[in-house]
Amino acid sequence: MRSRQYGPDLTPPWKRNTPVPEVPAEADLVVEEVTTGFCGAVIRCEKTAQGPVVTLEDRFGKHRVFPMEPRGFLLEGRVVTLVRPAGAARAPQGPARTASGSIAVPGARARVARAGRIYVEGRHDAELVERVWGDDLRIEGVVVEYLEGIDDLPAIVRSFAPGPDARLGVLVDHLVPGSKESRIAAEVTGDHALVVGHPYVDVWEAVKPSSVGIREWPRVPRGQDWKTGVCRALGWQENTGAAWQRILSGVRSYKDLEPELLGRVEELIDFVTAP
Repeated sequence: MRSRQYGPDLTPPWKRNTPVPEVPAEADLVVEEVTTGFCGAVIRCEKTAQGPVVTLEDRFGKHRVFPMEPRGFLLEGRVVTLVRPAGAARAPQGPARTASGSIAVPGARARVARAGRIYVEGRHDAELVERVWGDDLRIEGVVVEYLEGIDDLPAIVRSFAPGPDARLGVLVDHLVPGSKESRIAAEVTGDHALVVGHPYVDVWEAVKPSSVGIREWPRVPRGQDWKTGVCRALGWQENTGAAWQRILSGVRSYKDLEPELLGRVEELIDFVTAP
């Protein structure tokens, strides 16, 4: 009996060197990344120092970023090469929006700074607020400063002396009932001073894991430095400064942040700018 004949090339189709179609990575195009099997709709595509990348969103709302390599995706079962759309460099149609979702005001100048201020607990918090709300804050004339630690807050509030024309808003980490933070917040809150917070140990956690490219934020044992523990658990270099830049680079708009932080920052801006 004659044996079955097999072709000499057993290479998977996405690894072969035969030509494949180039497909523009238009918004909402659904593709599958060939090496991971991640399937999702195109959210955005952009240039980076390492080359063009595309962000996909699956049906559960999870985001993943992939390099737009040749033969890197499947479209309706066919191997394709994604390319940047021809109009990718053109300005979007309709009203432009700031990173916070507000309608942008073209040519608007920064307002003279108000007497009121917003304080946040730490440099990373300040950088995150600037990334998402910076345009809005400049138009409103609100300056953001950061605390070195929550223990300094009572002295800062006394020195600032908030009043009707100089309101003070404060954002703190891990503001949960019974915590040291909640006791200090209750001590300084008044008619012209508002302290709000999010439930996370650190503002890193307020960034959605999908925007950072991880499944979830690790649980760090009590008594261990949280940021260092996160870096260890994720296999990142134990350099919290570099880790933060990696996290911050994944934040492009309010959509990359958890609602528990979004609502609190918006509340502070409304409080400080209220007539």
